[in-house]
Amino acid sequence: MRGKTAEDLNLLELLDPVAEAAGYEIVRLRLMGGEHARRLQIMAERPSDGDMNVEDCARLSRAISEIMDAADPIAGEYTLEVSSPGVDRPLTRLKDFETYEGYEARIELDRMAEGRKRFKGVLAGIDDQSIAIDLEGEEHTALVPFAWIVEAKLVLTDQLMKRGADVRAARLQSDQQQTSE
Repeated sequence: MRGKTAEDLNLLELLDPVAEAAGYEIVRLRLMGGEHARRLQIMAERPSDGDMNVEDCARLSRAISEIMDAADPIAGEYTLEVSSPGVDRPLTRLKDFETYEGYEARIELDRMAEGRKRFKGVLAGIDDQSIAIDLEGEEHTALVPFAWIVEAKLVLTDQLMKRGADVRAARLQSDQQQTSE
């Protein structure tokens, strides 16, 4: 899920160590577009707190550009775009489903399960290699194998917005304390 195509996965193999060395984790990578005007979109975050500010994006972009220029893995021209996953972020790693337990998400599978491919509900953690989700309008918790998920994303809710605001406030307070020391 972090990459959709074989080309995405090859780029992840090349760029994961670069991101890790710079102090970040790639949440998702997508190479989009046709032969012309392609865009390499990378969403990343700091593993320590899940944050990614503008300076972080610039720092990671420079590190990735250096490797991309040397390795030249993409034929033709492309634009590199490095960003934060955002508040209503994609969930691409098993640990994301644990981190955001209690928040609402939409999940799409690569096959039918319980008569459908799309689910919406509140994340209820993980169980081995499956994610648990309390489905909207249903009594039971569904267990979905992580390997079946092709797309998952948090739903923008007041609860999620409050979490984002709390994280930003904590970061600003930390930044102010570091500046005054």
